[in-house]
Amino acid sequence: MFDVLDHCQVNELHVRDDAASGLKAIIAIHNTRFGPALGGCRFIHYDSEHLALEDAARLARGMSYKAALADVPQGGGKAVIMKPKESVDPSALFAEFGRFVESLQGRYITAIDSGTSAQEMDIIAQHTAYVTSTSAAGNPSPYTARGVFEGIRAAVKHKFGTPSLQGLRIVVQGVGNVGFVLGKLLDRAGADVIVSDVNARAVDLAMGAFASGVVAPEEASSTPCDVFAPCGLSKAIHDENCDQLQCAIIAGSANVQLAHHELGAFLHQRGILYAPDYVINAGGLIYASLNYHQAPTQRIQEKVQGIYATLDQIFSESERDQLPPSQIADRIAEHRLAHALDHAA
Repeated sequence: MFDVLDHCQVNELHVRDDAASGLKAIIAIHNTRFGPALGGCRFIHYDSEHLALEDAARLARGMSYKAALADVPQGGGKAVIMKPKESVDPSALFAEFGRFVESLQGRYITAIDSGTSAQEMDIIAQHTAYVTSTSAAGNPSPYTARGVFEGIRAAVKHKFGTPSLQGLRIVVQGVGNVGFVLGKLLDRAGADVIVSDVNARAVDLAMGAFASGVVAPEEASSTPCDVFAPCGLSKAIHDENCDQLQCAIIAGSANVQLAHHELGAFLHQRGILYAPDYVINAGGLIYASLNYHQAPTQRIQEKVQGIYATLDQIFSESERDQLPPSQIADRIAEHRLAHALDHAA
């Protein structure tokens, strides 16, 4: 356990096991240097407690770096709830999770993530004020999609010399809440959008709304295209498929897209431009944070559009220093976090 925490530099780990509700939850807090940790609550099946811990720790660090580069007043944290194999009462489970969040007295603010929605956040909100993405607060997914769209434009400009997406072939892997909105934005911009998802209903909806074609989930990463946009679960790029990539750019909304850090250098060596996930998908965090602090909508939209400029800077520094964009993004985030720690001291 401590090896995982040390590797991800997580400062706090909180665990709640409640037999009555079936809740088995982990909250990892990476840091609170810029403000309370903010991060989604993931509710999915895990094969082991260790995998759940590893997911929480890695995602918490990603949220911390994301907040630093997005310049919002938050630290980084993440919650994972191990989805029970047996049937449970979701009202009781998420009520207990709300009490768990409340017990941290504002050090962590929760939000939606894989497996949770505004419905669960509404239950949580009955037991703590440290929650966003409720029905009243609104859905952050369109803001995540808009940020990814801007990030794709920045990557295309750096790779091809123009931000225009007209005629580009883009594979969107995962057409859930974010991927579906992103697909429509790409289609309106003139891209040829190919979709892939394990959910046949989601694929049918995408085909009716914007997509021009479908590829099987196991073929998505190897499909020839200009841009591969992973918008599903973590670790879309791993040792087994990295040699099969036939894209010029990887830019999507999924968290922790690289199975391990060394793949960033591998992509760079192959000439594949990778938009670091925690930078390009920061639109949802920007919305959740600024909406929580009651910022006006125009300010939120401007911040999300700023993802274009942030990635443009990262790509330029990557080219100048001959380093992978993932290393450049980490360097900037770590510098900002270190500066905040020095300033606090």
